[in-house]
Amino acid sequence: MHSNTSENKSILKKDGVSYLVPFILITFCFALWGFANDITNPMVKAFSKIFRMSVTDGTLVQVAFYGGYFAMAFPAAMFIRKYTYKAGVMMGLGLYAVGALAFFPAKLTGNYYPFLLAYFVMTCGLSFLETSCNPYILSMGTEETATRRLNLAQAFNPIGSLMGMFVAMNFIQNQLHPMDTAERAQLSQAEFEAIRDSDLTILITPYLTIGIVILVMLLVIRMSKMPKNADKSHSIDFIPTLKRLYAVKRYRYGVVAQFFYVGAQIMCWTFIIQYGTRLFMAQGMEEQAAEVLSQKYNIVAMVIFCISRFVCTLMLKYVNPGQLLKVLAIAASLCVLGVIFLQNIYGMYCLVGVSACMSLMFPTIYGIALKGMGDDAKFGAAGLIMAILGGSVLPPLQAAIIDCKTLWGMPAVNLSFVLPLVCFVVITVYGHRMRREH
Repeated sequence: MHSNTSENKSILKKDGVSYLVPFILITFCFALWGFANDITNPMVKAFSKIFRMSVTDGTLVQVAFYGGYFAMAFPAAMFIRKYTYKAGVMMGLGLYAVGALAFFPAKLTGNYYPFLLAYFVMTCGLSFLETSCNPYILSMGTEETATRRLNLAQAFNPIGSLMGMFVAMNFIQNQLHPMDTAERAQLSQAEFEAIRDSDLTILITPYLTIGIVILVMLLVIRMSKMPKNADKSHSIDFIPTLKRLYAVKRYRYGVVAQFFYVGAQIMCWTFIIQYGTRLFMAQGMEEQAAEVLSQKYNIVAMVIFCISRFVCTLMLKYVNPGQLLKVLAIAASLCVLGVIFLQNIYGMYCLVGVSACMSLMFPTIYGIALKGMGDDAKFGAAGLIMAILGGSVLPPLQAAIIDCKTLWGMPAVNLSFVLPLVCFVVITVYGHRMRREH
């Protein structure tokens, strides 16, 4: 009896087996995809500048990036169902590495579109990773401690994100040629190509480095003994499973809420660069300095996001998840109103404040939607990962508004934050409904 009670306290033990090493390896994958996500957001501005494109063309980076998540989620779920979670993780790391290393041939073409293809392949890998790792972590121990385990693993995701932002700022944005967008437009073709090629060399270096790290990680996982406890059923009953999932209101609305949440998150973290650049250039700053300063605010936002996630995880012990989700979504909506109407540094503070409210949303929506799904969780997880498509659909709409420069006498970049506002209203409604479900 005694050993059993101590097992219930430990979140990484089940039936006398310790899952510490597999847990550490899979949690490292959470940090790796966080890195990929957040080195990419500032690239929208970087590519726009390097290739002399509009903001809207630059957001094709996000379309390719989040499109890969969408395209691969269900194939990944079928693959995992047929084989194992370990196979899914290895497939994900393999595609991630291929996509990252493809930046080198993309650079040789001197063209924008091969980069989009590299991003797409990379995120097909990330889609495999997220579809495998989230439910895999849930299975590494007892049912009672599953949510705590996922929250612990998810807490390492923003640490990877911070690394990605740090690398983007110091090794890419700070190193690019300081010439601004307007000056680049004046260059002759030969001058433009010379600057473009040197900028692309700077841009691809971190991607090639991470590609090599991923290959090493792939070999480590290949050689490690990983648990197979959740890989019981290998039959793919695709349509019946989908029907069962669709019948659950909590799940159905959860996918919609996740779509809007991811859209809001990507918009707030991508366009903080455009928002800050307009604000600081109006105060007489050079374009590159304004971009780098905006990225510093972005990093502060991510640090707050990290801290807030730990704080909110503690609060979940005492507060209904739906209730907390609703309160945070209302707070986020109020912050976004400040972003829209304050045309000074306080607007920027509000934009940073949104991150504190967003911290708990993804895992909480995920947890509420998948509660009690059993073996259907593999496909259920895929639906929630497909909802990441929100990050592909909504940012180009916001970019199109930003490209208008001014609307109704207001800076278009301020007005464009109406879109995240709509997203947070949707999440407020979901939180409110799920509060009653409990």
